[in-house]
Amino acid sequence: MSRSTKNKFLAGVAALTLLAGGMALVQFTQAGEAIAQAGGEMPAMPVPYVLIKEKPVQIWKEFSGRLTAVDYVEIRPQVSGLIQKVHFQDGQIVKKGDILYSIDPRPYEAAAAQARAELASANEDAQYAQKELARAEELLKTGAISKQGYDQRVNAQKVNKSGIANANARLKAALVDLDRATIEAPIDGRIARPEITEGNLVTAQAAPLLTTIVSENNIYADFEVDDQTYLTFVRKGAGQGVSAEQEIPVRLLLKGDDKPYEGTIKSFDNKISPTSGTIRARAVFTNDDGALLPGMFARVQIGSVDTENKITIPEKAVLTDQSRKFVYVVGEDSAAAYREIKLGDTVGPDRIVLSGLEPGDKVIVDNLMKIRPGAKVQPMTPEELQAMKQQAAAPQAGEAPKAGEKQAKATPADTDAPEAIPFDEPAPAEPLAQETPAQE
Repeated sequence: MSRSTKNKFLAGVAALTLLAGGMALVQFTQAGEAIAQAGGEMPAMPVPYVLIKEKPVQIWKEFSGRLTAVDYVEIRPQVSGLIQKVHFQDGQIVKKGDILYSIDPRPYEAAAAQARAELASANEDAQYAQKELARAEELLKTGAISKQGYDQRVNAQKVNKSGIANANARLKAALVDLDRATIEAPIDGRIARPEITEGNLVTAQAAPLLTTIVSENNIYADFEVDDQTYLTFVRKGAGQGVSAEQEIPVRLLLKGDDKPYEGTIKSFDNKISPTSGTIRARAVFTNDDGALLPGMFARVQIGSVDTENKITIPEKAVLTDQSRKFVYVVGEDSAAAYREIKLGDTVGPDRIVLSGLEPGDKVIVDNLMKIRPGAKVQPMTPEELQAMKQQAAAPQAGEAPKAGEKQAKATPADTDAPEAIPFDEPAPAEPLAQETPAQE
């Protein structure tokens, strides 16, 4: 490259550098002016808040409980014999009186027939003894029979009456055994699978378990209540009567299911355990859909009988500073202020505030990790903040399309910009003759 070409190139680079520096200076000056106009402060952060006010709440206490059947029956044989037939299917709903098992009845039918025959013989003997006694009474009047003979006939009649009673008792026992050869359902409910099937021999002495039945319409929830809750919710709110205890609201929740089952208190125990400081309680719930099964663990909640006016805040607004709980409130000059609070019971998604807040305070409920005490904030209701976010997310006029979006081709009708005029590209200049050292 010749010296003149180098000079032209260096002059162009210098001009471009000066132009870029001037543009940067202008931008820096404009940014400085914007900061100066804002007073040198960061803009206020939009934050959602809730306005604190008292409202009537019902306090609920939650305990762990286990479900048990209201009626539970173990079916066992009461007579020995061979199982002839099983009359139910696994998990079937049975009614009281339905036949479940049939044990071979023939030995018991024979025993009942023998008892009937013995009863008939005892009746015949009693009738003969009665006739003998009547004749002895006539003979005694004429002196044809001794007093001893008469007493013997009186005694024979009494013995025969006792024989009749004995035969009757044996017949009843035989009929009971015959009836027990057919096993019936003693309650309504759902039956389990048969533990012993047809063809097996069972004995009454070591009666094995044949199956079980549990009732389905209602179910118990057994749980333990601490003494403080018992005094506050039961004794104070329900009084001393059992009927008053049944007025205490109680509900049941299963794990992973938000549907509550409403129930009533069945009973409280008659003492508080000295080891655990709790009292046993039982509530009864309807089980129309059959979803509650004995043996399940569940959450049992009992509520206060009356409502009280309390200050509540959302759980997500509470922060922890070591052992202290605090919230941020909107203070003077729209600045975030630190406020230590004391919390009470949980009421749904909210917590009761015992101290630290007053009605009318504005508690910030979001963007808490970005806030520091004294930081400027712009308090907004959650609805206002959501509307602002939606407006900010909407595409603005003149905004460049996002990645993946196609930009429509502008037409002369769509824009006021003048149409570009085509021009012919100049022909390339002829190369300069290379200078030689001699020419220089």
